[in-house]
Amino acid sequence: MYYLDANTFIEAKNRYYHMDICPGYWQWILDSYADGSVGSIEMVLDELSKGNDELASWAKENESLFFPTDAQNVQGVMTDVSSYVASLPDLKPNAVPDFLSGADPWLVCIAKANGGVVVTHELPNPDAKKKIFLPDVCDYFDVQYINTFELLLKKEAQFVLS
Repeated sequence: MYYLDANTFIEAKNRYYHMDICPGYWQWILDSYADGSVGSIEMVLDELSKGNDELASWAKENESLFFPTDAQNVQGVMTDVSSYVASLPDLKPNAVPDFLSGADPWLVCIAKANGGVVVTHELPNPDAKKKIFLPDVCDYFDVQYINTFELLLKKEAQFVLS
């Protein structure tokens, strides 16, 4: 299972797969969800739903794509993730609460608990002090991460004009 970070939806909508330009991409996400290979989490739905645009509407219309994170195995990993990020040295005071209050730690947890892959456009930055980056936490917990384009290649996606 590939778990999509909010930035993969937002970047696609704002740039290369705008909903009016490439509706096939958005259908591909839904088809990939239907075949059990792509999804996201409810916290990402919450982030996307804060907008007042076509992406927010699309996310709300397709809320089944966004999984809950209340399973015991996922919750158990969150204890480890919280302890790990709290132990990181020399961070700015808001770095840990900012990270833990968003979807990112839960993406790590659900992917770790279920053997999945996180899909994000964030890049590792282990020396950062102001922010904790999703790929760095993925690395620590041996959770694979890729970007949207790597996902499309792995899944052999094609958007062909008819």
